[in-house]
Amino acid sequence: MDAQPATTGPAGLIARLRAKLTGGSSEASLTRRLAGTIFIIRVISAGLAYVSQVLLARWMGTSDYGIYVYVWTWVLLLGSMMDFGISASAQKIIPEYRTSDEHALLRGFLAGSRWLTFAVSTLVSLGLAGIVKLLSPWIDPAEELPLYIGCMTLPAFVVANTQDGIARSHDWMQLGLMPQFIIRQALIIGITASAFLLGYHLGAVAAMVASLGAVWIAMAGQMVVLNRKLADHIEPGPKAYDVRGWLAVSLPILLVESFYLLLSYTDVLVLQQFRPSDEVGVYFAVVKTLALVSFIHYAMSATTAHRFAEYNALGDKARLSVYVAHAINWTFWPSLAATIVLLALGKPLLWLFGPQFVIGYDIMFVAAIGLVVRAAIGPVERLLNMLGQQKICALAYALAFVMNVVLCIALVPHYGGHGAAAATSISLTFETVLLFWIVRQRLGLHVLAFGR
Repeated sequence: MDAQPATTGPAGLIARLRAKLTGGSSEASLTRRLAGTIFIIRVISAGLAYVSQVLLARWMGTSDYGIYVYVWTWVLLLGSMMDFGISASAQKIIPEYRTSDEHALLRGFLAGSRWLTFAVSTLVSLGLAGIVKLLSPWIDPAEELPLYIGCMTLPAFVVANTQDGIARSHDWMQLGLMPQFIIRQALIIGITASAFLLGYHLGAVAAMVASLGAVWIAMAGQMVVLNRKLADHIEPGPKAYDVRGWLAVSLPILLVESFYLLLSYTDVLVLQQFRPSDEVGVYFAVVKTLALVSFIHYAMSATTAHRFAEYNALGDKARLSVYVAHAINWTFWPSLAATIVLLALGKPLLWLFGPQFVIGYDIMFVAAIGLVVRAAIGPVERLLNMLGQQKICALAYALAFVMNVVLCIALVPHYGGHGAAAATSISLTFETVLLFWIVRQRLGLHVLAFGR
């Protein structure tokens, strides 16, 4: 009788929620905690990014801000692909080396992967700088120097991505994500704010210099901490390097990541070609508002990938099947709940961008369909990548990308943002069905949040 009140009211609700989050097997409990950590980091990062974009736009003016966004977008796109997929494949390679006790290869990968990505990205960046020089007669003079600074930023950006993959493979989620998503963003705000308060002209060049410094500082700090943790975690000894093996695993994953990025940007890029800029702005606000749903999928993908590889390397299919089902449930149901909340609050959330953005409210419902459908199979693209099915996964993403391009070109000219949202949702639904079928056929696993 004394214990009864603890199960009712707010205190009881909190206790039951805590038990739900921390209960179950140790792997499941750890996964939920780590995924929650990643989700919180991404939400804070999104808030910082929004604040920084608002401040930079006000301090710099429309023209300089446009140049900065243009160059920084290239840094994000190229930097995400110039590691050749090693940041993602680290979550497959490291657990396999650990499981098979190949310590020399493990030590070689932990050091060599970063040197490899740094060397290659530096050479590619020099090549890109050469291309900028060759095209300088046709490039806006105001863009030339920021583009050179962007090239100088890329090597540090790529190494930071590689270190992120290494850290996540050891469940060090905060070390992997905070330097890129929190510290780097805070440094950009701090450096540009200091320059503005000291009276310096904050143009595109100054903003790119601030971003260059933030990326290099965050990467260097992350490297110092990561090296110390690895020294405590990995015994010293000889190193062996299997670069060909690393690339054999990484390059197909790079194709998957590249097609995913293209699929993510197709709707906005096509919309820019066929519709007025105000419609593009409204659609972009809708996409940003629904980004919370994607954060849940990202958090679970980042948390589970290396465990998929570990259980597969151990040959424990039963344990893998249970863990996959757990990952799917904790992707779909929170995503569904977040979608319902965002749709319910859609109008006031869009109003924050400006009263004119509320007209995009009904687009939210069309765009949300694809996100919810994709969440129904959880992070299965990571599952396929970690279990050696990278090529078929890349093919699925390529087909979905082609479908999205065709549908966007067909629908956007007549239906604007509604057409872009419909094209993306249809493509995501096609991708989901295809991935479900591939996993069923190749791995014999049921990867749907409901049914069997």
